[in-house]
Amino acid sequence: MSTDVHGTADREWIGGLQVMLTEDFERLTARLTELTADSGDSADAYNRDALVAATRQNLDNITGALRRIADGTYGTCEKCDGVIPRERLEVVPHARFCVPCQQKLSGY
Repeated sequence: MSTDVHGTADREWIGGLQVMLTEDFERLTARLTELTADSGDSADAYNRDALVAATRQNLDNITGALRRIADGTYGTCEKCDGVIPRERLEVVPHARFCVPCQQKLSGY
């Protein structure tokens, strides 16, 4: 099987990933609705705000990955246009950059 997501052998994997990401999106959307409902408990407001921010970030990551799948750019580094290896995408499904470009962006 190919190690990048551009080969025919990986189309089935991408289809399964798309289903998983869509399910995660739906689950996180429901969670965000719960978190943003006014609980009236100001003691937990800080924790709730942190959870809301993290949930929104996860939703943004999932939305981006689903958009890249739909437009055919999933698995292509947004910086160098190189292939992001499938192994990286299995660990970080929303990865937008290959490891070398991510390291440069992160200052490593």
